[in-house]
Amino acid sequence: MDPISELLTRGVANIIPGREELEAALRSGKKLNIYNGIDPTSVNVHLGNALPLRKLRALVDLGHHVTFLIGDFTALIGDTSDKDSERPVLTYEQIEANFQTYKEQASKILDFSRVTVRHNSEWLKALTFDEIVKLTRHFSLNDFISRELIKKRLGDGKSVSLPEVLYPVMQGYDSYYMDTDLQVGGTDQTFNMQAGRTLQKDLRHKDSYVLSTVFLEGTDGRKMSKTWNNAIWLTDKPEEMFGKVMSLKDDLINRYFLLATNLPQDQIPQDGHPMDLKKKLAWQIVSELHDPQAADSAREYFEKTVQDRDTVATGQIQLPPHTSVIEALVTAGFAASKSDARRLIDQGGVKINGQTVSDYKLEVHEGILSVGSRKFINIQS
Repeated sequence: MDPISELLTRGVANIIPGREELEAALRSGKKLNIYNGIDPTSVNVHLGNALPLRKLRALVDLGHHVTFLIGDFTALIGDTSDKDSERPVLTYEQIEANFQTYKEQASKILDFSRVTVRHNSEWLKALTFDEIVKLTRHFSLNDFISRELIKKRLGDGKSVSLPEVLYPVMQGYDSYYMDTDLQVGGTDQTFNMQAGRTLQKDLRHKDSYVLSTVFLEGTDGRKMSKTWNNAIWLTDKPEEMFGKVMSLKDDLINRYFLLATNLPQDQIPQDGHPMDLKKKLAWQIVSELHDPQAADSAREYFEKTVQDRDTVATGQIQLPPHTSVIEALVTAGFAASKSDARRLIDQGGVKINGQTVSDYKLEVHEGILSVGSRKFINIQS
């Protein structure tokens, strides 16, 4: 598969107005203006966050002009496209500090020396009130409140602030100001990216494109999230990262090869025992995000501590939905009582998929529950 075809299919959820139109633009020989942006409201990057970054890298390799936009102005408001409540307000200093931490992690995927980094405060702070009013005339309030999460919040009697209504307008202006040909982002950003298309068409009479990437499921099959303790973070140590991949549900193996590695599609293994395939997958991911030597060491560590039944209490148990980690420890035989389970957690010795547990009420779904370095069990729900 040639690079453009792979770019337009691998991990892609939607292309607006359509694949044929964007493919024609990419094959025209013209160097497109492309951008992806983040509001650095958090500092941790997981494999799911990395999908748009992989697209940017591919577009850089194709010779296009890519801008990575820091939403230091829009972060003052906060985008709630994928949230059911308003986000906290941050200062410029917090936003910049968050970005530096983000950049350090994201550099494992994207070479920032090959892209242009900009801040949207450059132009959004300069807008006058009458200019903002003119921009809002291109959009309908009905479109905003018809979005599922906004509709749900209003239905639940929760607050939706006026700045939130303006957020898509500001993101749309980012695209217009930079004269963007293509916007890249997750599916949760589709509405906001459409605002950019609207302004480009209305104000420049120019068609532009949107490419949205799919979501990558977490280790338990749900959306990857810190809340559910199912994320593989770019900052994870090699052994921790390897172990998390090994805890994946078997039906996610091929999807992770496709979305979480750079392995060419014709080299992705299709046949073999799930354990062997997951080892290859874990090695590939750790190798790309750390290095091959670290991947070798992580595999050796996993085989010695998890697969060696002489030194590790291994096995598998099935738990009902909404089982707390306290109950799981008792059921697994790792704790004699709930109070004993709390003591193990307080000592920092309990982990799920390599992540230390501190919350007694944390629900356990699928993954590897461990106590210390010698007790592991595979949890199934």
